[in-house]
Amino acid sequence: MGGKIHRATVTHADLHYVGSITVDADLLDAAGIVEGEKVQVVDITNGARLETYTIAGPRGSQVIGINGAAAHLVNPGDLVILITYVMLDAKELADHRPRVVHVDSENRIVALGQDPAEPVPGAVDQLDPRTAVLS
Repeated sequence: MGGKIHRATVTHADLHYVGSITVDADLLDAAGIVEGEKVQVVDITNGARLETYTIAGPRGSQVIGINGAAAHLVNPGDLVILITYVMLDAKELADHRPRVVHVDSENRIVALGQDPAEPVPGAVDQLDPRTAVLS
């Protein structure tokens, strides 16, 4: 995994747009995701998964906008995870640290990390996948 924006709230969906997902440029930077990069979108609300590319939205806007055909699968208010993946050789892998961005319900950054399995800091009723302990 290269970067992840965890539990973002979809702010709008535009079926008649050319495609992609619009993401606040501050969130993209924090996750190490660049404009035009392929991302997997995992919809926590309904289980849908899709791949698309990013468009940088205005900084500080907290926008997470689903564009084009993906608007049939993801709706405003849905919680989503945006994930990028990297291909690394063994030497690169030893030093690689993914960038994990946790956001609140308004898509404001609440924590940055490198552990893709870490539960959202401060959230309740989350199972830690490594310890099987409910927070």
